[in-house]
Amino acid sequence: MKNSLIIALDFANKNEVSNFLKAFENEKLFLKVGMELFYQEGPSIIHDLKEQGHKIFLDLKLHDIPNTVKSAMKGLARLNCDLVNVHAAGGFEMMESALEGLEAGTLAGNKRPACIAVTQLTSTSEEQMKNEQLIQVPLEESVLHYAALASKAKLDGVVCSTFEARSIHQSLGSSFLTVAPGIRLETDNAQDQKRVATPEYAKSEGVSAIVVGRSITQSDQPLEKYLLFKHCWEGVLS
Repeated sequence: MKNSLIIALDFANKNEVSNFLKAFENEKLFLKVGMELFYQEGPSIIHDLKEQGHKIFLDLKLHDIPNTVKSAMKGLARLNCDLVNVHAAGGFEMMESALEGLEAGTLAGNKRPACIAVTQLTSTSEEQMKNEQLIQVPLEESVLHYAALASKAKLDGVVCSTFEARSIHQSLGSSFLTVAPGIRLETDNAQDQKRVATPEYAKSEGVSAIVVGRSITQSDQPLEKYLLFKHCWEGVLS
């Protein structure tokens, strides 16, 4: 999980995913399946990608009452994903219940999916957080608070921006995962992301894993763009 480069499959259906993956031939990838794709294709898209040997981050950001999240996670655990998530704003009891559901639903002989909590979206600015969520502390303080709550609930880590990762690791330890979206090359368009960073900067701040979407998926040469990100992130070309 650590040092992973995760590609966000920002596609509407299975055909678009298949066309995208043709460029990668036998490359084994870490892929993020989000709400858009999962709600259209359902569990079958997970089964297909796992059969191809890819790792999966199922990014559904569950946020509901504890019992509902527990039951949902029990079902999702059977998909044998590598990583799933919830919204930290759902609270301690909900996050604790999510983990209970995952443990109960994981099939014998399989490893429980890692579970992380979304703190503040990388598309959210401090001004938006204060004006729309009515959270008046600095954004970093909000993220650190949610991360501490997730750690208390025994989750494996959080989704955060690159800019909070160092403080999270200083407070909660290096084994606590920090998964950072909003990763762009200096030449890329930030689009709807607010708190963006380069893969090199994410590495320097101790980020555990980065998520890259449209910079790769919308590229005319996705394999070449992926390898460039991989080089910037890992310092090696495959």
